[in-house]
Amino acid sequence: MTSRPAAGSPSAPVATNAVAAPPAAAQAESPAPAGTLRIDGELEASRDAPVGGQAVLEGVMMRGVAHWAVAVRKPSAEQLAHGGHSPEEASLGEIEVKTFPLDSALKRHRVLRLPIIRGIVALGGSLAIGFRALEISANAQLPPEERAAGEAGSPTGTGEAGAGGEEADGEPQEIPKAVWFGTVVVALALAVVLFFLIPVGLTSLIKDQLNSSVLFWVIEGILRTGIFLGYLLLLSRLRDLRRVFEYHGAEHKTISCFEAGLDLTPANAQRFSRLHPRCGTSFLLIVMIVAIFVFAPIGLPAWYWLVLTRILGVPLIAGISFEIIKFAGKNRRRRWVQILMWPGLKLQLLTTREPDHDQLAVAIASLEAVLALEKPGEMSAEDLVGVELVA
Repeated sequence: MTSRPAAGSPSAPVATNAVAAPPAAAQAESPAPAGTLRIDGELEASRDAPVGGQAVLEGVMMRGVAHWAVAVRKPSAEQLAHGGHSPEEASLGEIEVKTFPLDSALKRHRVLRLPIIRGIVALGGSLAIGFRALEISANAQLPPEERAAGEAGSPTGTGEAGAGGEEADGEPQEIPKAVWFGTVVVALALAVVLFFLIPVGLTSLIKDQLNSSVLFWVIEGILRTGIFLGYLLLLSRLRDLRRVFEYHGAEHKTISCFEAGLDLTPANAQRFSRLHPRCGTSFLLIVMIVAIFVFAPIGLPAWYWLVLTRILGVPLIAGISFEIIKFAGKNRRRRWVQILMWPGLKLQLLTTREPDHDQLAVAIASLEAVLALEKPGEMSAEDLVGVELVA
């Protein structure tokens, strides 16, 4: 693990509205990107690259083939002197970047690279890294004395980055295993209850009136998708998450800029769409739709079998959905693929916001930290074995 401050600090306080794209004259100076121009004037990359990411608190996590990095904008001394800042306020300090090695189980075990299974394993690894990145970003917003106190109370040790580890070098140590395990279990349990058990439970109340297994799974699927869309709509209206959604947009724009082969600058990245075909939001919508077809053959068994199949079917549905999103990313230029992925892309309008140049600078710092240690375009087929990423 390495840690370094990135050069540059915010050029101005972060605005709450979207920053316009650079003037046409400035855009003309940049090399032609490997992308397509949308009717709204934004660019979309037309190829896939082995990089992915996640928005965190005042920052972005980026991961590549063998490394992942977190770049976070820290609060300024003035903000800390006034007791910190709210989630709605931009951090105005320097960019702190931490990089970690990535040791994926997919590389070590051939059986884990089989279709569907690889998606389940990749998603589990992404959860582990995601929770670790969130902890790092949260610690970066604390005053130095509080961070030191947290580090003093953390257990020391080393571990794989995929499991959330860091070397004992004075930096924050890994989340206590009990806390991490409990957080993951609670989050997954809530998701299963909200999106799978509640829909099947509500539909079961009218099962006798339906008297049709086809109607049952259609209504259950509509309920599940409706709950999911309502959940995203609610999240999109939370003011505390606005800046996270802006960093989500910065992550997508930066990855697309890299995929298009342009120099990684805020001006270049701003030209791209904040929507990306490999986004986790699109993935979750596919999960809701795939679930309808996976549960259809089960019919109308007793209620306890309905509940059990909804729980046990989650990994299978996630694995199938992962294959679909992976295929879409690789075939994004096909017209029929674009049509099928259109609803998922539009759904990202709820979970992304237009970033400003300072936020793009953070996302770029994170991706550059990964690219400083690996060159995706120069890697062999052996290097890319077991690489499964979403954006």
